[in-house]
Parts: sequence; C-alpha cells; structure tokens
Amino acid sequence: MANRFHVSVYVRSIPEAVEHYRNLLGIEPAKVKHDYAKFELEDPPVIFSLSIGGQPGKLSHLGIRYPGTGDVASEMVRIKAAGVPLFQQDGTTCCYAKADKFWVRDEDGIPWEMYTLLEDVEAETAADSQLRTFLGQERQAAEAERASRAAAGPASPGCCVPSETKTA
Repeated sequence: MANRFHVSVYVRSIPEAVEHYRNLLGIEPAKVKHDYAKFELEDPPVIFSLSIGGQPGKLSHLGIRYPGTGDVASEMVRIKAAGVPLFQQDGTTCCYAKADKFWVRDEDGIPWEMYTLLEDVEAETAADSQLRTFLGQERQAAEAERASRAAAGPASPGCCVPSETKTA
C-alpha cells in the first residue's frame, strides 16, 4: 500500500454531505457513521473525511496515511531530527479507527496527522486533552461548543478533535 494524502473537513450534516460528495466524487463512502464519513479516492489517492463538531466548511486537518507503523516511526524520527515539535499517539482510537500516529502543526497552525491504520473500530473519538493543547484547539473547541449549545444543545466534539476529558 502506498502513502495516501488525507483531508478532513467539518460539515453541518453527515447525511447531506455524504449525498453531495457521493454525487460529486462518483463513489460510495468507505465508512459512514452518525458524526463521521470517509471517502477513499483511488485517483488521485486521497482519503477525504467529513466530521461534525467544528465550524462547517472549515478544514479540520490534513495528513498522510502510511502503509505501516515502521513508516510512521521513520517519519517521526526524521521530523524530530528536523526540530519540528510533534505529539505522538500509539494505538489511539479516533475516527472509528485504531491507529499509530503523530501530529504536527505547520507555521500557520494547520494540524497534520501522520498515521497508519491498525484496524477499523466502532469507537467514536479519542478524548485527549494533551493533543488538544498541542494543536491549540482549546479555545476553538470551547467556542464551537458554546455556539452549538446555543443552537441545538451539546455538540459532538468531532473526530480527531478530541473532547476534553472531564474530571470528577
């Protein structure tokens, strides 16, 4: 399996977005859940995912899916050697998948998820406050949650935008 480019955007409605992209791309989604959908394009090779929880029409994150954990580890070593700050997650569950991954942010703050898919799972999203801090999403998530509550009650945190862990 070759590396694949990954693009994730926020949408207002998964069913409506799936229908739109099904028509636009001419393919069926590889995965559809109530708050997440994924299309895997062969030409060009792109993983295009849709998530609820952020501002509709905005980019969630970019990324590259690698064939295996060794590829992710090699890239992580290379990026660390270049002095780029990163956040590592091994065997994490997010976006209905278990993955080994690390995250970086570009100079403009865009999150990049560098990962390998270990297996599909039924779990929804990871709740990782350390990742949220690394990606600088605390304020963004709080604003999205406040706006969502005002409109229709509590929001799903969105895939790969981990909800903050609650302390008892």
